[in-house]
Amino acid sequence: MKQMRWYVTLSIVLIALSAVFYFIQVEIFHKEGDTLFYMLQDIAFVPVQVLLVTLFLNQLLSVRERRAKFKKLNMLIGTFYVEVGTELIKRLAKFSSDISSVQERMLVMTRWTDRDFAAAQAALQKTDPRIDSRGAGLGELKGFLISKRQFLLSLLANPNLLEHDVFTDLLWAVFHLAEELFVRESLEGLPKADYDHLSGDIKRAFAHITVEWLSYMKHLKADYPYLFSLAVRMNPMDRNADPVLK
Repeated sequence: MKQMRWYVTLSIVLIALSAVFYFIQVEIFHKEGDTLFYMLQDIAFVPVQVLLVTLFLNQLLSVRERRAKFKKLNMLIGTFYVEVGTELIKRLAKFSSDISSVQERMLVMTRWTDRDFAAAQAALQKTDPRIDSRGAGLGELKGFLISKRQFLLSLLANPNLLEHDVFTDLLWAVFHLAEELFVRESLEGLPKADYDHLSGDIKRAFAHITVEWLSYMKHLKADYPYLFSLAVRMNPMDRNADPVLK
């Protein structure tokens, strides 16, 4: 309400100033016809000014603002993969009996183009790896996620990430898997139905984290090629990953 009053007051002051200047012009030069002509000419150009400002200038500023915001979001996403994501991909992959179908889509090369990333993402989204929660150590996965719980909570609490729907879905999938493991005192001797349920949770998290990892790698290649080089060498799906350049 106070802001609206401020706008109204400012509008009245500006209109009054304009009227005063027109009055002074008429009093000095005594050319009412010319003053009216130029005033109408200025008013006639107002719609064009509105068009330029609202449609073009504002659009350009919005695009620039979105790009700046996108860079900040990618910094948060990068922090996630450095702190949790890369290691989590390795751990979740152990629960798959046919990981090669995913692995071949994620072996990013330094020469990849945007088209290569898009094709890999499209193929990965169609891949349906078999996940069995009994195929690896659930206890080890639980311990890892417990150690990262505070970090995951801090990301979920970040309001900027709410504008990135895909990454938010990834966080919720990982956090849900973590909660499912947290609430079980023991992960041994569970009923088959419960193991199947956990398999579904692992599969959901794995699908989200791998597809989004490719988006993250594409961003690194475009904006931070030196980080991209290291990320390629430390690919979580490369069994021969080595940070040393050879």
